[in-house]
Formats: sequence, C-alpha cells, structure tokens
Amino acid sequence: MQRSLLNTVSNHMRRILLVKTSSLGDVVHNLPVVNDIRSRFPGVQIDWVAEENFAPIPRMHAGVDRVIPVAIRRWRRSMLRTETHHECCTFLKQLREHEYNAIVDTQGLLKSAMIACAAHGRSHGLDWKSSREPLRILYERTYAVPWGQHAVVRNRSLAAKALGYRVTDPADYGILCGRQNLAWLPAVHYAVLLHATSASTKLWPEQHWAALSNYLFLNNIISVLPWGNADERARSERLAAAMNNAVVPPALMLSELATLFGMAQVVVGVDTGLTHLAAALQAPTVGIYCATDPAATGIHACPRAANLGGIGAPPTVQDVIAAIATIERLQ
Repeated sequence: MQRSLLNTVSNHMRRILLVKTSSLGDVVHNLPVVNDIRSRFPGVQIDWVAEENFAPIPRMHAGVDRVIPVAIRRWRRSMLRTETHHECCTFLKQLREHEYNAIVDTQGLLKSAMIACAAHGRSHGLDWKSSREPLRILYERTYAVPWGQHAVVRNRSLAAKALGYRVTDPADYGILCGRQNLAWLPAVHYAVLLHATSASTKLWPEQHWAALSNYLFLNNIISVLPWGNADERARSERLAAAMNNAVVPPALMLSELATLFGMAQVVVGVDTGLTHLAAALQAPTVGIYCATDPAATGIHACPRAANLGGIGAPPTVQDVIAAIATIERLQ
C-alpha cells in the first residue's frame, strides 16, 4: 500500500496538504516535514493550512507552494456574525480548490481533523492511542506514533508513514530570515531576550534577566526586549529600566522578528514559540525551561542552540552565560 501511494504521488497529482494550524512553536516544529517530502518527491506541490497569525511561518519556507490561512481562534468569538460566515465559506472554497493526493494532519486535534476531513483527498492522521483526542473516524488512514518523542520527530514520523518513506536525514527547518529595515534598532551588537510566555510557570525571574543583560552590556552587547501584548510590553519596560542600555522595540510582525533574530549575537528565550523560531532560523539561541521538559518540546536539531533547565529546575544566570560562551565558540 505504501509503495503504491509513493508511486501515485510521484507520477500523478503531485499535491499534498499539510494541516498544522497552531500554535507558533508547533508550526515551527512541522517545518522539517516540508524538506522531508521535497527530498523524496521533488516535483510535489505542498499546501499548508495554518492559523492566520502563524501563516507567515510556512510562507518563509520556499518549499511551501500555498498557505491557506484559517481563523478558528477568531471565529469562535463571533460565530453568529455574517462576516464570520463569509470568511468560513471563503476558507472552505480555498481548501477545496484542489484535490490532494494526501492530506496529512500532524496537529492531531478535533479542529485540524475536521479541516483534513473537509478537504478533497485521502486524509491521514494519528491513531487513537497516539493523539490527545479520539479522531480515528475522521481520517481514512491512521498511524501509531509513540509518545515521548520530540514533537519534530513525531511530525516527521507521521508524514513518513502516511507517504511511504523512511526518515533518514537530520531535521532541516528550511527557512531563512529576511532583511527588513528596522529603523528603531541601533547599529550595535545586540542580544534578543524573549522573556514573555503564555504561562506564568514558564517565566524566568526578572532579576535573572537584569543580571544577564548587565553581563551582556559589559561585553558591548545591548539587550532588545520584544513584546506581544500590553502586559508583555509593561514587563519589557520594567525590565529595561533595570538594565543598562536596553531597547524596547515597537510592536513587531513575525517577519520583522525573523530579521531581528537573524542579525542578533544571541537570542535567549523561555519556552515560547518565538524561541523555537529563532533557533529554526539558525540564530545562536539559548532556550530556558522552568516548567516543561525540553526533551519533548525543546529546541531540536539546531546546531547553534542549547536547552537549559527543566520541570521545576530553572537554570541559573551563570548557566545561561556559560551556554552563550559555548555557542560563541561553535560559530
């Protein structure tokens, strides 16, 4: 069956749909699947369904032909509005514009399974033991992918089983930062400090950020403190007040953040999608883990990156400084 599917992909329709809608880190972790597919089927067309806020991520990959944005998160708040109905219809029209040889849902949630089911083509997903929700009825084919593996490994494994190939190469995210003009950024060496995250348990103490920034300043590196909402902006400004020559930028789009990461001396971040994006862009990156296990969701297969800490075991400032020094020696 797998060999037959491989031949069909190679010789006939040559169109595959990837469904990975959110969150930011999860979308980043799905990028190596594109390179895996491209290396086996060079002529294949790859489309990708992603939440509208995260659609710029797959657009960074030259191997993705079309990104179909979806807005489930926003639609849930306005289900009865006429505009929402029109947007849903537009999305379904785009989703069904082509018939796919294979639809691979690596998200493994009800919302993504329903998207895969609504598209035209054979749908593939995780079996009931491998996903967080019982979705077997919504897919034409399901596969066992063991828990306990890193998210990147699980995504690659599912796609390989669905399309009939073996994963043999190291993970390759396949994206590069753009070069946008950041007029607010001083023309000096800088580090990006990603201090914000959605869960308070993942935060690193503010005094640690201040101590790290002051160490960087003594080495002629200023600190840049991006933010994503009002609370994060207030935290950036509070941190900057305790630092020497730190910069709080204006609100930045993902494409601008990618440029910022790509030119940084180092990016240091807590367990947040932006930290994974920085590492995927091949920026020197240190990931700080205070409440999650980096073995499952940490920075993965990025040669200029390091994971520090773990559940209930946040790294010290000296741990982070030592990791930065190690990464600098690798450059």
